Amino acid sequence: MKTGMLAAEAAFAALGEGRSNDALTAYEDAYAKSWVAKDLRMVRNAKPLWSKLGTMLALPFIGLDMWTNQLFGFSFFGTLKHGKPDFATLRKASECKPIEYPKPDGKLTFDRLSSVFLSSTNHEEDQPVHLRLGDPSIPVGHNLPEYGEPAQRYCPAGVYEVVQEPSGPRFQINAQNCVHCKTCDIKDPAQNITWTTPEGGGGPNYSNM
Repeated sequence: MKTGMLAAEAAFAALGEGRSNDALTAYEDAYAKSWVAKDLRMVRNAKPLWSKLGTMLALPFIGLDMWTNQLFGFSFFGTLKHGKPDFATLRKASECKPIEYPKPDGKLTFDRLSSVFLSSTNHEEDQPVHLRLGDPSIPVGHNLPEYGEPAQRYCPAGVYEVVQEPSGPRFQINAQNCVHCKTCDIKDPAQNITWTTPEGGGGPNYSNM
């Protein structure tokens, strides 16, 4: 917590001195020395092992790896790689069977917008959209026919929609719903979506969690 506060103070000092274009290297340095980085390093092999071996076979190896990392500071596996970036693992729509999800019952399961409401997400309506498209034609021209436009499914907050109009489908971004998970930035098959910092620090505020 202390290192994070020091990094934030350094950032505000830089802004006060008119150095708004500085790279926040102090933040990266503070993170690298923090307990967060240490904890994440201990579990770095969990997902690669899971992907390679499957749930049941991977579990004992994941436990062993975390145990040796925590007690002795080393891993028998070193640092495993995922093999390819996450967006490259997406299957085309023609290779998949559509999933029919049951309607949320409002007791155990809830619709996405109800969950967004609970996150107290807030963005000013007139601020610039912080979710940028490299090429606006790709969502409808490429992602929709090839992948069924996956952004409308993997986004947990209903930010992305394909709206059917008389002139044809239109890609719509509801940036005010964004909970800043950055899934779109990571998972978009064309790597066409870039998450940027929203104006005024808007976003989720989990005050009641």
